[in-house]
Amino acid sequence: MSTVPPSEQPDEQPSISDEQLEAFLREAAEGGGAAAPKEPSARARMVTQRLREQGDTPPPGWRTGPALHEVNGRSRRRRRLGAVLGVLLVAGLAVVAIRPSLLLDQLPGGSDDKPEAGASVAASPVTGGGPTLDAPFRGSPARSWAEGADAIELPAAKAVGDMSEDQVEQALRQTKDFLVASNLDPAVRRGAQPTKALSFLDPKQPDMLPDARRALRSPDREHDPVNLFTRFDPDEVRPVGDVVKVRGRMTYEAGEPGQVRVRADYTFVYPMAKAESGAADRISRTIVRRGLTMVLSDPARWDVTAGKLLVERYDAAYFNVACENEGGFLHPSFPTVAPTDSPPTGEARDPYDLDTPLGEVFDGEACGTVTRS
Repeated sequence: MSTVPPSEQPDEQPSISDEQLEAFLREAAEGGGAAAPKEPSARARMVTQRLREQGDTPPPGWRTGPALHEVNGRSRRRRRLGAVLGVLLVAGLAVVAIRPSLLLDQLPGGSDDKPEAGASVAASPVTGGGPTLDAPFRGSPARSWAEGADAIELPAAKAVGDMSEDQVEQALRQTKDFLVASNLDPAVRRGAQPTKALSFLDPKQPDMLPDARRALRSPDREHDPVNLFTRFDPDEVRPVGDVVKVRGRMTYEAGEPGQVRVRADYTFVYPMAKAESGAADRISRTIVRRGLTMVLSDPARWDVTAGKLLVERYDAAYFNVACENEGGFLHPSFPTVAPTDSPPTGEARDPYDLDTPLGEVFDGEACGTVTRS
């Protein structure tokens, strides 16, 4: 349950204090030349291990170790996790917006050819015209994709590491349920609170739920709910029909002892129209690709809430949206509407390329163009 080192024996009488020994070890690691104090080698190794754990291991209560109610050092650990999550978001969050007016009129239409599941559709031929109210996926490779929750197919569950087949199946199913609740729920897509999606996350994971709720309550550039949830402003746009096209893959592997790690990579295609009257014939397809790594832990071995998921990493790339998301919503771009936000500066990308790793889809936070929509 805990990785805290064993306590010293009562009859041990160290010749120096912990503070002196730790200072010496730090100087030695940095190349200092201070003379070594006289100290039993076993205890030196113990303190060295403690320093290593303080610098390199995840915060207790999130991955392993003492319960969250432990007071000593809790604030420092929470700050470390916040910094780690911040690095992941900055490094992994893709905001790849488009200018469909640059290319949409020159795009061919759609095809009913069905490439293999999870395969790239970059070379798929397309014929026909652009999207309409009756055929919102015309001209898009997503026309032949499966739709909705049924498109998120789970791999066959097998025991991995010391996690049972039932535990693996639970991790896969709950990861799918989170994806559905955060990207396909009609109310959430219209801007409602993603209450069900949040219910799958472990409240014991430091900062995760508080940060998500803060982003939903008061969104800004640093706290944007679209990082996790697909949301549109109902006063600005409305969905065209009820169908969302979906394609991707889900895999799993053994994590740390007593854990199973699930990786999901899915692309969602949303046909949208302007909300105001007289503009319903203008159709735009917003394309969102999400990468998600979730962990289910055995509560007998980890300080977690039974049946809840830990979020290890999440990434996202958005296509056919404005370069700047405001108000906690994605803002679709329309081919006949002149852009009003920042111009694109990044390179062009194919939003239907499912093979390129998500981290390579974007260049930092640059806003680019798409090769097709």
